Amino acid sequence: MKIVIIGGTGLIGSQLTNLLKDKHEVIVASPNTGVNTLTGEGLDNALENADVVVDVSNSPSFADDDVMNFFKTSTSNLLEAEKKANVKHHIALSVVGTQKLSASGYFRAKQVQEELIGSSSIPYSIVHATQFFEFAGGVAASSVKENGMFVTDAFVQPIASSEVAAFLAKTVEEKPNLGISEIAGPERMPMNHWIENYLSVMNRPSEITIEKEAPYFGAVLEKDTLVPEKAVFESNIRYQDWIADPKNQR
Repeated sequence: MKIVIIGGTGLIGSQLTNLLKDKHEVIVASPNTGVNTLTGEGLDNALENADVVVDVSNSPSFADDDVMNFFKTSTSNLLEAEKKANVKHHIALSVVGTQKLSASGYFRAKQVQEELIGSSSIPYSIVHATQFFEFAGGVAASSVKENGMFVTDAFVQPIASSEVAAFLAKTVEEKPNLGISEIAGPERMPMNHWIENYLSVMNRPSEITIEKEAPYFGAVLEKDTLVPEKAVFESNIRYQDWIADPKNQR
């Protein structure tokens, strides 16, 4: 099969490319390789004779207007190019809880992306993943205020990005499911515990104050917003084992 990976140079895209390249023809599509979904540059050439398109791209800016423009424009351009190329399967990576986070500009944009995919004539599969293990540092950094670190105790069920890439690789070889599949890590925990674990391993102890109203991408979380309702896959890789590996401590 010919598989085009949109966002193929990123965290998930690069791992997915490595998993598929020995068995399939893989096109790594990103602005760095001359394919720009926002402008349409290089799309038709990249998608010529493609069987599957996997979209793991993300907006370079998370400002409300920017992120809406990115997902709305790039997804529309991509689906139009797929129609011309007669692509048989569109796969998109999204986030568990997207439909519950309309208070967030980022997740409103992701909802629009999913609606465009669902209303298109291209057969599709949408994968909702929980937070990647690699995101703990970013969550910690975004939780710092002048008077300390404030983190919600809403539940998370984080997953190794390698497992997300592996699930996407499996999805590539399956028929479109015309719906959403939720995937997650093996352990459900309060977000403050996840961040405390990260800071402890990184030798950056910090007193964390639980703030139930602490926003996540601009939205206040309910207890179960970010955990799956019915996961079709739960990884066996536990966060404490993953973060114990020095290569993951960055």
